[in-house]
Amino acid sequence: MILYLILFLRNLIDEKEDSTTITILAQNYLMSIQVQQVSKVYGAQKALDQISFEINKGEIVGFLGPNGAGKSTMMKIICGYLPPSTGQVSVCDLPVYEHELLVKQKIGYLPEHNPLYLDQYVKEFLDFIADIHQIPNKKERIAEVIGLTGLSLEQNKKISALSKGYRQRVGIAQAIIHDPEVLILDEPTTGLDPNQIVEIRQLIQKIGAEKTVMLSTHIMQEVEAICSRAIIVNRGQVVADQSVQDLKNNNQKFIFEIEFEKPCSKEFFLSIKGILFIDQLAADKYCIHCENENVRKAIVEESLKSNNLLTQITRKGESLEHIFQQLTK
Repeated sequence: MILYLILFLRNLIDEKEDSTTITILAQNYLMSIQVQQVSKVYGAQKALDQISFEINKGEIVGFLGPNGAGKSTMMKIICGYLPPSTGQVSVCDLPVYEHELLVKQKIGYLPEHNPLYLDQYVKEFLDFIADIHQIPNKKERIAEVIGLTGLSLEQNKKISALSKGYRQRVGIAQAIIHDPEVLILDEPTTGLDPNQIVEIRQLIQKIGAEKTVMLSTHIMQEVEAICSRAIIVNRGQVVADQSVQDLKNNNQKFIFEIEFEKPCSKEFFLSIKGILFIDQLAADKYCIHCENENVRKAIVEESLKSNNLLTQITRKGESLEHIFQQLTK
């Protein structure tokens, strides 16, 4: 994976585009990422199939899908690692394969397998990355990034001596050291413990206040916590692209958690039309999946008829995890 990082950065050493051209091309863009009808084929295997989406400037977007759905492939195409078989990709209104150097200057990328030189010290590694980017005032910028990513106490340690959580912080630090406008994070919290996950989430939120962030993850709570929008892919195609709240609202089912004074008979539920299925949570507590809202009223009426007091009835929202499962089966 270190090779990926070097390939991503190597042209920055050799050449620079004309500053006037850069200014003209980069000004006044509204879309940070535009993907139009992108396909990627490996022999007989189609990894991506006519994918299209746009990410606005300043958004934090979750890019979701099961293993093998094409997430990492799409991210590598956006970053310029892989060419698409068909279709077009633009970053900050710049076609990726017409302005590779300029696009790579605008992107910070953390691959799924964090590419670090384990024998280097944290500060030494960031100094190396700063030299590749030819960053002016690099000492000040390294100090700023170390503070932002919470690496102050670890900056003089070897990377090999760091926990996985701190290694992820170093990976994020190298991705933002050149102050990119777009940040691409491929499963940044994989393998971390719960405390480390919270810390990395907070860091991403802090960075996302000023940048466009696209991150892939399998952790639905992460999407709900930090993303304004979710793009879900399955078998190389986009199956959902909505705000997180709209995704939950549009896939809402009628689910009620109910509790009675005493257990209910089977006949009690059979007498109520519109119940799809029942999960018994305890002797007198049930989770009822219904066709519509009217079933709630029928349950209340039937409980009065049967002299079994209804002590609780609560509408339950459908979890993002369940929606993801339904969309990617």
